[in-house]
Amino acid sequence: MAKRDVVFPAGRQALYERNRYSPAIRANGLLFVSGQVGSREDGSPEPDLTAQVRRAFDNLNAVLQAAGCTFDDVIDVTVFMVDPQSIFHTVWEVVPEYWGSAPHPTLTAVGVTWLYGFQFEIKVIAKLPSEAES
Repeated sequence: MAKRDVVFPAGRQALYERNRYSPAIRANGLLFVSGQVGSREDGSPEPDLTAQVRRAFDNLNAVLQAAGCTFDDVIDVTVFMVDPQSIFHTVWEVVPEYWGSAPHPTLTAVGVTWLYGFQFEIKVIAKLPSEAES
């Protein structure tokens, strides 16, 4: 197997190494981004839901930027929410701040019972910019 082409956002490599996963992997022209949560620099959850969703998007954008991408390059999104019936409206008020304009990426939303102390997580697949487009 070829060595994984890992992308680390600035200043968070120790957090990913401590938790034993890669924030993103480049493969075949795509960027596969691990689920991003609204964690503070030390990895603890942001307690306020709105702030937690914003921080999750900020963490996602840091990973995308480290790979030379933006949210406009995202083609597929999966979001996980604890108790989506009660938090969906609050989450979806924040999404347009980061989502951009149509056409939007594909989306799968999943309700879960546990996210390691978080209420929201977002993972994406993005198209990497090609050398010709640079």
